[in-house]
Amino acid sequence: MATEEKVGTVTDYYAKIGVAAINLGEGALQVGDRIRIRGHTTDVIQTVESLEVDHRGVQRAERGSEVALKVGERVRKHDDVLRLKG
Repeated sequence: MATEEKVGTVTDYYAKIGVAAINLGEGALQVGDRIRIRGHTTDVIQTVESLEVDHRGVQRAERGSEVALKVGERVRKHDDVLRLKG
């Protein structure tokens, strides 16, 4: 059974390009991590394929960063971003 660790919160969603803006207030995130984005009407599980900080691609973003993340489905402001472990 995978455990979940909250790493951040969705601050915005750009539907035309399928990108979520995420504030990493609780933890770091890196390419290859399995994440779950969960909210009142959202439940998306995916692998992080790319991350951007200030429009530059990065492999890892530290706690406190604002990142852009390509998502496969619609997500909403205030959804929790959880890293899956195990």
